[in-house]
Amino acid sequence: MSVEKPTTYGPTALATPANAVTLARIVATPFLFAEILSHGKGYGIFVGWVVLSGTDWVDGWIARRQGRTRSGAFLDPLADKFLVLGAMFALLAVHEMPVLPLLAITARELGISAYRSYVGKRGVSLPARMSAKIKTWVQDVAIGAAIIP
Repeated sequence: MSVEKPTTYGPTALATPANAVTLARIVATPFLFAEILSHGKGYGIFVGWVVLSGTDWVDGWIARRQGRTRSGAFLDPLADKFLVLGAMFALLAVHEMPVLPLLAITARELGISAYRSYVGKRGVSLPARMSAKIKTWVQDVAIGAAIIP
């Protein structure tokens, strides 16, 4: 009995299962924002948040097994920023988030993105560090705590 190896993708691949999960997260995210804006807090919104923020782990798990790609390295952090900052702005709009932490986090994310873009144009790749992954996880937990009634 032979064991079939999973499909692997090279660094230039675009249409990968991991990228599909990331794109699905990006597409679904505005619906979560609309729910926050129309209902504020709620258990259903919290479940939606847990699912969307959990897909970050899912696409990473798939990518580690089937091959990391440059497109995934670009799309995944973009999806994280879109999800986290969008949820925070929606919470600000319904008066569930103070403005100062949102401004600080937004400035940091824009600064890091600008720096990554700057060095990326010079051929330098900056992979995400473990501290960045922990930061994203802490932000996800904090937003989840703000959404749960």
